[in-house]
Amino acid sequence: MMHMTFYWGKKVTLLVDSWKTHSWTSYASTLFICFLFAIFYQYMEDRRSRFKIISESSKPSSSSINSPLITSSRFNLGKNSARVSVSILFGVNSAIGYLLMLSIMSFNGGVFIAVVFGLSVGYFVFRSGSDDDEVMALENPCACS
Repeated sequence: MMHMTFYWGKKVTLLVDSWKTHSWTSYASTLFICFLFAIFYQYMEDRRSRFKIISESSKPSSSSINSPLITSSRFNLGKNSARVSVSILFGVNSAIGYLLMLSIMSFNGGVFIAVVFGLSVGYFVFRSGSDDDEVMALENPCACS
């Protein structure tokens, strides 16, 4: 039976039926894995946002006088490969984020705390203190970016 309220205990089924914990050792290792994936999520989000900033800063300035009507195909190939790379990173990051969300939906208090603590530690290590956060916050008001 699936829990519909938060509960505390070592017996958890996480994501798939084969990932069940029955002992304190397996429960602790599951919490540690959730913690590491949450940190990895923040790391990947930092890499994606930095790559996006780098790829956007390499765009030529948009001056109507100096810019040609048709851009060179070499620039378009670089632009498209950068867009594909950012899109792939976004997809990987979204998948990790949804898996973390589904982990929390196991309604186990320990899993919830491990994921939230991992996200906080990952944000502190990889994303806080950089000036890029302010730029990204101004460019995109969406919370899911």
